[in-house]
Amino acid sequence: MIAVNAFVSLNVAVMTVSDTRDEASDSSGAYLVEALTEAGHQLADKAIVKDDIYQIRAVLSRWIADAEVDAVVLTGGTGFSGRDSTPEAVSVLFDKHIEGFGEVFRAVSYDEIGSSTIQSRALAGFANNTVIFCLPGSTGACRTGWNALIKEQLDSRHRPCNFVGVLQTRRGQVS
Repeated sequence: MIAVNAFVSLNVAVMTVSDTRDEASDSSGAYLVEALTEAGHQLADKAIVKDDIYQIRAVLSRWIADAEVDAVVLTGGTGFSGRDSTPEAVSVLFDKHIEGFGEVFRAVSYDEIGSSTIQSRALAGFANNTVIFCLPGSTGACRTGWNALIKEQLDSRHRPCNFVGVLQTRRGQVS
């Protein structure tokens, strides 16, 4: 049993979806790794995956099946460009959709980038009690998504509620 005010360190995987990025140029993935570790979580794995529905699903499915991965944050492939396919690749894997995530992300993003936010297809959901967040590919969008939504929802101390309790059932612990 987890104490009410105790912080729970989660294992978080990061996927950058891009046809052009590599480790040297992946500023969005690097930001997410830095943000999650600064928040007290552990990096479970990191991958740069081509914007291909089946390659995205293959890596994500492996993480969903891994009981040691609590959460996944994807960056990239959420727009309307020719190969942007993250929502199509990921949404079919969800057991439950978190509709409010995309809605709130776009509302917060509107204050930063105006109407351009409607071109984001940010989304989130659960698959096998793993929470999955899909963000646009820019570092600014990753910063917005992390700071405005993801950081608090992965913090067991955030009230009135957070996703850690759901994630703990996967590990056989109930908070």
